[in-house]
Amino acid sequence: MHSSNKNYAPAKSWRFKAMLGLLVCFALILIGRIVYLSVFNQRFLKTQGDIRALRVVTIPAYRGMITDRNGYPLAISTPVSAVWLDPLLFDSQNPQLSTLAKLLGSNVRDIIARAAKNSHREFVYLKRGLDPVVGKQIIDLAIPGVSVQQEYKRFYPEGEVTAHLLGFTNIDDQGQEGLELTYNGWLAGVPGRKQVLKDRLGRTVADIQTVKPAEPGHNLSLSIDRRMQFLAYQALSEGVTKFKAVSGSAIVIDVKTGEILAMVNVPTYNPNNRQSDHDAYRNRAVTDVYEPGSVMKTISMASALASGQIQANTKIDTSPGYMMVAGHRVEDEHDNGVIDMATLLAKSSNVGMSKITLALPPDQLWQTFHAFGFGQVTNSNFPGESAGILRHENPWHLFDLATMSFGYGMSATPLQVAAAYAVLGNEGVKLPVSLLRLTTAPQGQRIVDAKVARDLLDLLEAVIYQHGGTAPLAKVPGYRVTGKTGTTRLLGPHGYLKHRYNGAFVGLAPAHKPKLLVYVQIHDPQGVVYYGGYTAGPVFAKIMGNSLRLLGVLPDDASPETAPPSVSDALQDADNNDVNDF
Repeated sequence: MHSSNKNYAPAKSWRFKAMLGLLVCFALILIGRIVYLSVFNQRFLKTQGDIRALRVVTIPAYRGMITDRNGYPLAISTPVSAVWLDPLLFDSQNPQLSTLAKLLGSNVRDIIARAAKNSHREFVYLKRGLDPVVGKQIIDLAIPGVSVQQEYKRFYPEGEVTAHLLGFTNIDDQGQEGLELTYNGWLAGVPGRKQVLKDRLGRTVADIQTVKPAEPGHNLSLSIDRRMQFLAYQALSEGVTKFKAVSGSAIVIDVKTGEILAMVNVPTYNPNNRQSDHDAYRNRAVTDVYEPGSVMKTISMASALASGQIQANTKIDTSPGYMMVAGHRVEDEHDNGVIDMATLLAKSSNVGMSKITLALPPDQLWQTFHAFGFGQVTNSNFPGESAGILRHENPWHLFDLATMSFGYGMSATPLQVAAAYAVLGNEGVKLPVSLLRLTTAPQGQRIVDAKVARDLLDLLEAVIYQHGGTAPLAKVPGYRVTGKTGTTRLLGPHGYLKHRYNGAFVGLAPAHKPKLLVYVQIHDPQGVVYYGGYTAGPVFAKIMGNSLRLLGVLPDDASPETAPPSVSDALQDADNNDVNDF
């Protein structure tokens, strides 16, 4: 036993010395490394320190403002706060989490769960679009790993009134619909970058330098007059409500420039508080197509007058109120007998228009429609705009040609119809329609002779003022008006629907020297009254009258002002002739 203990002692001493020597070596290596880094390689320590304290962050760019033609803001970007989280620095036991959750409108459990789910990342949003006041309160909480940065959010002062036209931006302030989408590249700025110093909690202590300055977006000036936009929206809303319609659209155009002064739809939505109903985002005035019906008789008449075979005083026999075309029946509501061109338009005779069209070269009607812009998109540059449908047959089926002359067998958007009538108001010269404010006169293209355009405007006055005309409710006190009604049956999956209609009126004023064009469509009214002259006509009168007075256009009608007739009296006086529109 005694000799055994003596042999163990040297072995134990050897192991101790070896371990001590190894520790000394490690210590010397560490000391040498420290001396090397602090004396001979200070750059490494500085770089590593900077990595933990210096950050390059994005400088948000201000999106350009959208204004109306008078400089009134329609879309502006306002500062908001975005709260984000660095899960690597986040402390789930921090006592301030309950306050943070309250400010975010969330709960502590969700915040902790988000941090755990993204534990491998250094950046995750908690909430965006917060009021800057709330953002400052969150900064003051000084929660490790929770940071706040400035962003911009779009705000639309006119709300529902301009929603379909402007569209909206997403959470990243990028255009998603409407003109915000069309001109996103022009409106959106270019974000910058800057180097900042942050403390251990991730808070910015100081700005070090700007690496790249942010470039703000450009402003966009629209052709829209916000006052006229509101007046049109108000009148259209009242009309849609009164006639229990599914929807409605209205457009106002300056016929001398092609500028769109107002474009509205009902129903609409609030772009500042959007819901999930994407169908409401659609700008029906540009994207939706329909069979325009008898508003096309004016363009068909333009084709006839331009041919030289028909004059403004030509008379045509429509007896006995119907005709057979290629085995199909074309008819009027009543036998109008021998009528002139003004009465043809006033009573909206399908028979008279068909007879005239079939007497002309087969392709002439299509060429005229195409020249006026049907079957092709306009120059509005609005996203999702429809070109409509304008068939071209060779050879033409006579019944197709006849029905196309009064607006069936084709489709068009409200904007296409409005742009076509603007040609007549501009003495036969077609101007590109514009949603942007113009600073120089646009170049136009002559479509019909000035005399043809003037004759048509004179003829169309009968629609409003002739006894039995289809639009007595479209009269505007103090101004002479010229225009045309259209009432069409709605097409369903199995043919035309019973008791479902689309009513429209398009007109110009002052009649002898037009300044404005107003188009109104009342889609699928659910009440007893559905004719375009009695649904869209009164809405037209309100929009046109208010718009002319707003622009200070002098009245041109010296006749005594009288109260407009009631709808029932007007219908009885017109003898329901507007039914001819389908």
